[in-house]
Amino acid sequence: MDAPDLVAAREAASSERISVALVEQPYRVAGRRAPARAPQLDAAWTAVVDHLVAGELRGSRLITGGRSLGARVACRTVEATRADAVLCLAFPLHPPGRPEASRLAELEAVTVPVLVVQGERDPFGLPPPGPSREVVRVPGDHSLRTDLEAVATAVRAWLRRYCS
Repeated sequence: MDAPDLVAAREAASSERISVALVEQPYRVAGRRAPARAPQLDAAWTAVVDHLVAGELRGSRLITGGRSLGARVACRTVEATRADAVLCLAFPLHPPGRPEASRLAELEAVTVPVLVVQGERDPFGLPPPGPSREVVRVPGDHSLRTDLEAVATAVRAWLRRYCS
């Protein structure tokens, strides 16, 4: 939750007066290095979002998202969470060096507005733009640490367009 790009995105959203809830992945909370299988991650994410929407975020427009694996989870659960939009930081399009193992279908299945902020040298690939998907390339790799202001600027600009 303290990844520099997540912090930059949170600060960009806060500067637009958008409430942000940061959620730690369950496997990290449990002290594990490896994530659980997708169904378990998705169920945990959906439960957290349902809790937030029933409480603090009731009646608010819901933008889900995350970085890397968290972005994949947000995309896979967009219907279950009834998200209005998705923000993906460093979406891992494919494992490094294995473009044939594409995860593009997870992005393609999302029909609500999506912003993908991706490092131009990300070894996990660069997703293409789509009908409801904007892709912003920023300097750097998968960590998105090279130019945090570029990350914040991309997020802020998209939120202004989307939330206006």
